[in-house]
Formats: sequence, structure tokens, C-alpha cells
Amino acid sequence: MKFKAVAAGLIIIASGLARATEEPKIVEKAAPLPVALSKDFQFRKTKLFFLSEKAPVQAPARQTSSTLKPGALTGGGSTSSSQKTATLQDAPITFERQYRLFGAVTGVDTRQRFGDYFDFFWRAKRPADLTVRLEYRQEKLHEHVQAQEISYRNVRGTHKTEFKVIGDDYLDDGRVIAWRCLLIENGRIVAENRSYMWEQHQIGSL
Repeated sequence: MKFKAVAAGLIIIASGLARATEEPKIVEKAAPLPVALSKDFQFRKTKLFFLSEKAPVQAPARQTSSTLKPGALTGGGSTSSSQKTATLQDAPITFERQYRLFGAVTGVDTRQRFGDYFDFFWRAKRPADLTVRLEYRQEKLHEHVQAQEISYRNVRGTHKTEFKVIGDDYLDDGRVIAWRCLLIENGRIVAENRSYMWEQHQIGSL
């Protein structure tokens, strides 16, 4: 019985990992879809990160004569405090860069990690078959819209979907300059999240 329980547990863990690492599929043509926004579905948070070829330079601590205290030039006072603040602000960026580059051994491996990363957190208040689609434009492709998507069956609750435009896609065609992310149910858009530049493009095309 113990062996069966352990085996079942391993199967559950493996299936969970498979879902967590599921890669998006490329959409050959992002056809327009009808909009039927629903309160049952919503985007909760969006995390964007750009991994550049050059590591960010830590900004020097700023200080003015009015904030200096006696002993500041010898390591005490506000200079030390400002340096700590600058370090704390840079820490998340440094951590994210190290996280994205983890496992890249060679220069080729590292080059294939450069580009734009998108993490979308969304929620479904009822069970549904949903597709999460990222539509985007890149610098060198101008008005051409590309898309990636991941589908989920009978999902409910809060979820995270990751997309990335990296490696040769980024190096050949440039950064993502505009994007929108969609929750799609039964061929209809039930929730949407978009960048400012996507909105500006839509206004300009009217």
C-alpha cells in the first residue's frame, strides 16, 4: 500500500511539473476574435522583464550637501545609508537576471536567454476550458502581429502563465514594442490585458 501511495504521489508531482513547464505553441495567424468580457475571469498581475546583452550597471548612490552628516565621508552618516538603498533597489533586478541565466554554461547558451519575458497572473472564478494568448509586435517587424498561446482544461482559481520572446527571435527581430494578453473561452475573449503602446496603436489605426 505504501508503494502504491508513493507511486501515486510521484505521478501527481510529475503531472504538476509537466503543466508548470509547458511551453507555449506558436499561432500561425492571430485571427480576430469576438469580445465577450466576463467578470468570471480577470488578470491579477503582470510581471515583465527584459534580459539585455549587457548587465545593468549599479547606479551610484546620490547625495547632496544638505543630506550629509558629520562623518559621512568616512563611512558614517547618510553616505552609507544611500549606498544601502541603492543596493536594495538593484537587488531584484540582479536576482531576476541570475534566475533567467541559471544553467546557461556557454556563450551560446547565454545568448539564447536574451530577450523579453512575460509572466501573467490570472484568475477563473468558475471551472472553464481556457486559452491564454499573447499577441505582440517586435521592433523590426513593425505592424506584423505574432502570437503564442497555452491552453488549459477545466481550470479554476489563480494561475500563472509564462511567455518569452528570446534567443534568435529577439536577436533577429528586436524587442517587443507592444503586446496584449487574452483569456479565451469558446473562441471568445473573456478577459484582456494590454500594454500602453498597443492601445496607442489601436487608436492610431482608427
